Amino acid sequence: MIHIVEGLGTPADQPLLESMFEDRKRLFIDLLDWDLTVVDERLEIDRFDDAYATYIIAVDRAGRHLASMRLLPSTRPHLLGTLFERLCTDGVPVGPDIFEITRLCLPPNLLRSERLRLRDGLIRAMVDHALDRGINRFTGVVTARFREQILGMGWQGEALGPGQDLGGGRLGAFAVTVEAATPAHLEANGLYALPALSAGTTATGSAA
Repeated sequence: MIHIVEGLGTPADQPLLESMFEDRKRLFIDLLDWDLTVVDERLEIDRFDDAYATYIIAVDRAGRHLASMRLLPSTRPHLLGTLFERLCTDGVPVGPDIFEITRLCLPPNLLRSERLRLRDGLIRAMVDHALDRGINRFTGVVTARFREQILGMGWQGEALGPGQDLGGGRLGAFAVTVEAATPAHLEANGLYALPALSAGTTATGSAA
């Protein structure tokens, strides 16, 4: 099941968001050793986790976080525009229909096949959400190696500049376009492993 929580969510969303922040801390800080903010010694929450963020979350049968990603509007402060502008040769893409993909959090303890299944399910829900909300483009910052995988998934994409070594590894910025034909292109590349955003999926909360 996949939930979409917009903004700070509702009171009913808080246990799910809390489990997501806990898993983000385990992955990004405990395992990957990223230099990020920790809240209450157990939650990875940064300044972009605000009322303008959107979370796409895969949950288990108990309603706890399994995997997730965060979407940030490019017209607000976001990672690419705030911390990684140098990765964009011609400037950071900004517009009301452009959102940034961040904090892809997949469980490290699962088999690779299960991790890919969860990743693909999040991507499908993200694309469905984009088509529903008029989002035409996504940007992001990832390792240069992962960027190659993203650009080869079947959608129209581009590198926004050459990869650069920024201390924590070689990073690169990208942009991908979402249009009516995008689901078919992704499906042709085998990325639609989970059902689309429909039965068994909820969208909750509201952006401020």
